[in-house]
Amino acid sequence: MQINRFVPVFLVSFLLSAFGSAQIFSIDLKYQIPPEELVTIVDAPATPSVNVSPDNEWMLILPRPNLPSIDEISQPELRIAGIRINPRTNGPSHPRYFTGIILKNLNSMKETQITLPDNSRITNIDWAPDNKKFAFTLTKKENIELWVADISSKSAKKISGDFAINDAFATPFLWMPDGKQIICLVVPSKRKALQSRSEVPEGPIVQESMGKKAPARTYQDLLKNPYDEALFEYYLTSQMMIFDLNGNATPLALPRIYSGFSPSPNGKYLLVSTIHRAYSYIVPLYRFPQKIEVWDMSGKPVFQVADIPLTEEIPIGFDAVRSGPRAVSWRSDAPATLCWVEAQDGGDPRANAAIRDRIFMLAAPFHKIPTEIAALSLRYRNISWQSGKFALVEERWWRSRRAKTWIIQPDNPQKRPLILFDRSYEDRYTDPGRPLFEINRAGHAVIKKEKNFIFFVGRGSSSKGDRPFLDAFNVKTLESVRLWRSEAPFYETPVTIVDFKHHRMLSRRESKTMPPNYFLHNWKNDQLVQLTDFPHPTPQLKNIQKEILKYVRDDGVQLTATLYLPEGYSPNQGTLPVFMWAYPREFKNKKAAGQMRGSPYQFIRVRWSSPAIWVTRGYAVLDGPTMPIIGEGNKEPNDSYVEQLVASAKAAVDELVKRGIADPERIAIGGHSYGAFMTANLLAHSDLFAAGIARSGAYNRTLTPFGFQSEERTFWQAPDVYFKMSPFMHADKINEPILLIHGEADNNSGTFPLQSKRFYHALKGLGATVRLVMLPHESHGYRARESVLHVLWEMNQWLERYVKK
Repeated sequence: MQINRFVPVFLVSFLLSAFGSAQIFSIDLKYQIPPEELVTIVDAPATPSVNVSPDNEWMLILPRPNLPSIDEISQPELRIAGIRINPRTNGPSHPRYFTGIILKNLNSMKETQITLPDNSRITNIDWAPDNKKFAFTLTKKENIELWVADISSKSAKKISGDFAINDAFATPFLWMPDGKQIICLVVPSKRKALQSRSEVPEGPIVQESMGKKAPARTYQDLLKNPYDEALFEYYLTSQMMIFDLNGNATPLALPRIYSGFSPSPNGKYLLVSTIHRAYSYIVPLYRFPQKIEVWDMSGKPVFQVADIPLTEEIPIGFDAVRSGPRAVSWRSDAPATLCWVEAQDGGDPRANAAIRDRIFMLAAPFHKIPTEIAALSLRYRNISWQSGKFALVEERWWRSRRAKTWIIQPDNPQKRPLILFDRSYEDRYTDPGRPLFEINRAGHAVIKKEKNFIFFVGRGSSSKGDRPFLDAFNVKTLESVRLWRSEAPFYETPVTIVDFKHHRMLSRRESKTMPPNYFLHNWKNDQLVQLTDFPHPTPQLKNIQKEILKYVRDDGVQLTATLYLPEGYSPNQGTLPVFMWAYPREFKNKKAAGQMRGSPYQFIRVRWSSPAIWVTRGYAVLDGPTMPIIGEGNKEPNDSYVEQLVASAKAAVDELVKRGIADPERIAIGGHSYGAFMTANLLAHSDLFAAGIARSGAYNRTLTPFGFQSEERTFWQAPDVYFKMSPFMHADKINEPILLIHGEADNNSGTFPLQSKRFYHALKGLGATVRLVMLPHESHGYRARESVLHVLWEMNQWLERYVKK
């Protein structure tokens, strides 16, 4: 079917959807296994995670499982209101968990294995404010339990009794500030069995709009009918309980749908948010009506902060927010003081307003008029508390990429704020870093302070690569001193300061060949004490070559990429087939777009999803070649998306050919999500590549008409941009083989599985060389071992056939 360029694009989408009943040619294929060198990397043991106690005395070493089986991924899953639940456990489907807990003392270095039931699945680890205990959940086949481990006895026990934890949405538990009680959400003990759905409808499903604009991006897993509403209420309704450490439980209030709760630092109040009707079929649950209240510890409401209505009508734009109080939380350094933000522009970034947001504060007993502590000309982003004399407020604005950080005195709001940073957040080279935090006695995070100093940790980006740093900032003189900076040949990141007086920090240290491990590092004399000794997960790849390339696009923009080459290879041995893997990003500034990212000294961790895995198959791999899409001044980046994309790709290809590494006839391009979109566009608008691999992408932007990625304009505001950027509209120009892979249960906004199916239909109808692989039970990222191995098998077959030739 030939499409007239001037036919409305949304009509094209409708017609293609109507013709979508055409059957896809299917291949009866079981899960396949790629070559052994790829299987070995997939099955390499996962490096454990670590969790350090707030007082820096204890470390939890947490083993992680490797990829789950397809059997585990195929467990029941309820997709509802924008979330996914395992109905058997009343918790998240496919949670990432730990399989054990090793307790290590950072002074004596002694390790103790905490005894737990076999096949434990550990999640939600949280230290008590007194540092003497930590709590966690254990997921069983039919329920979730709450456990507490005691440091002194080095043992753990279940304290939730016969109650089942509800971990479907809100944080399931939090410690009280005294460290002696835990507030927890449980499945109501008297919950009746869920009625089965009748196959006979009682009537049609009706939605209506009464003339108010309600633009919304494309969301997955939304409510669809009254039975979905019943399921939503059934699984998300919780009873709030207080457990003591002996397992005694006291109920608080009647069961509700909780979206969040938090005890005040003095332990006398609870800040509680609950979801109530009316629900929506076009937006997910976090935009449903919410009531935000303060309760006393008997469960009695003492103050209503807000009753937020259904927010289907938030304006389009990255700085768009709902009206009314938002970001409601406790002030971390005060006994019981609320803080919240209110938009002054109706939440609409397109409205003219000198003040965008105001921050308010109100102390218990919540009877006075709230105090304004800051007025912001940009959009509120964050507040970090330290004391009544010092807090940091950050504001940002998307269109200008501007970020400002202010010093305020919360207890003296008449005091004029001081500007600390005013910069473009795109500019990595001037990034001052983030403040270090510590947990106070109430279990709340506050800015870490020693004498007159607070501390900042940053990436330390530079033209030579990232070099993380630790700075001390004097709150009296407002001057900063660099205490330490990572030096070659290592890449080392400060985690926290353990002992400021003796110059000791906890850091994570690695090199190209040394896997990341944790150290106590004296930044004054450079003495190191190694705390962990995690082995190299893939020693067979220890000597592959890594280099950061710098090259220039035709318009003068500096570009970078990471090049991986097989061990012992040099260009005088001849060219190699090349696999490039990329992801475009938008910028407002050419200088920022050309800044170097990453470090040549970071560990080469080759996971299944890492493009570097293809070095084992004899390819040169160009990982992350920058593909900046720049729109300076009043120009929007996407107005010249295709031209800039092709120019960036050409610069990368030319650099590899110039170095004698690549044969220009044997280069493949690939990407995931927006990288898949990029891949299809490069095949449509250039002849630079022999083949492409596109995983979990979106190809027809008229199916995401209210914006996508970093594009704020709607289809009706910029139809030419949507048309030109959609590789679906240019499928007739794709004359290179393309492999499409997509999870059947993709949960990412915009990348519906339908996108790959319709793109395949179009390419097949046009006679292109194309293969579509749909992965059962997989979402936007693939997790099952069988799925991962099959993906690698498909990619290997495609590259061998169309790139190695």
